[in-house]
Amino acid sequence: MTTDTLKEEDPKARDLAKSKQMASAVKSQQAARRRSMGMVKNYFPIALLALLCIAFALMNHRFVTLSNLVTVLQQTVTLLVVALGLTFVIIAGSIDLSVGSIVGMATVVAAMTAPSLGALAIIPACAVGLLAGTINGFVFVKGKVPSFIVTLGAMVVYRGIILIFTSGTTISIDDERFVNAFGGNSLGVPHSVVIAVVLTVVCLLILDTTVFGREVRAVGGGERVAALTGIRVERVKIGIYMLLGLLAGVAGVLNGAWSMAATAQMGTGLELDAIGAVVVGGTPLTGGQGSVLRTVLGCLIMVILSNGMDMVGLDPYIQNIAKGVVLVAAVFVTIDRSKISVMK
Repeated sequence: MTTDTLKEEDPKARDLAKSKQMASAVKSQQAARRRSMGMVKNYFPIALLALLCIAFALMNHRFVTLSNLVTVLQQTVTLLVVALGLTFVIIAGSIDLSVGSIVGMATVVAAMTAPSLGALAIIPACAVGLLAGTINGFVFVKGKVPSFIVTLGAMVVYRGIILIFTSGTTISIDDERFVNAFGGNSLGVPHSVVIAVVLTVVCLLILDTTVFGREVRAVGGGERVAALTGIRVERVKIGIYMLLGLLAGVAGVLNGAWSMAATAQMGTGLELDAIGAVVVGGTPLTGGQGSVLRTVLGCLIMVILSNGMDMVGLDPYIQNIAKGVVLVAAVFVTIDRSKISVMK
């Protein structure tokens, strides 16, 4: 090889080396960006919760009292129980807009059966919730109708059923057995809070340690891939709606015991608060990711936000704006943009 040939090849080799270095630098920058975004997603709910607690404590000293803490926990119960079920649905990549109406139906059934069954009124209430969830799941899966449309229609249908049975009036719940079982206290701890904690642990174990939980994540991460691996996708989808319906039944019972009444508007808007809690907690609407503990954080954020704004006397209209801003910020932070080719 001549000296002239070496001189010609040297610039080419240098250019190739520079290209490799630039590609390596770009990959390193992308990896660092992904790590930083991952840290933001992981710590956003905790940071937001801490910020809200500090801000409201400084604005009103009564915010940090024991009585207000108990109030916050009691206000969290119904939202948390519903949000636990929605966590499975959203991780699987679906949605449910009818859950507020299902809670309302369960509350009405509990109010109608409590005088004769007492605390056992939870059985027919949960049965109604389970049935409604099963219907949603079957229509969604077997009818090949988007979950948004199915549950939007179901929301209206179930609300109509509530109006038929209540005639638009309030049904009082004054059975002591029922109220004491689900709305009473033991050693200063509300029974409803204990029930919510137990359900949280159960849902945590189901999602993180069972085959069903892994299948839910797989379906949300990629439905076609999950089917190719042998997962019965339709069974999983129906299962998550059955679980949500059952939990909505429990939420209806707890709600009825707390308010000691069932009204035609019971549960109205609860679906939006629950979806907001799940998303604010860090579970993206794109599916495949999320956890029960994140949902707990999201519920605490939503309740503390409302509780704190009430205590400082913030105008209700401003409160709605604040909740909307928090929700949009949470979606902005948690959404997995790699799963969305076109933003519509």
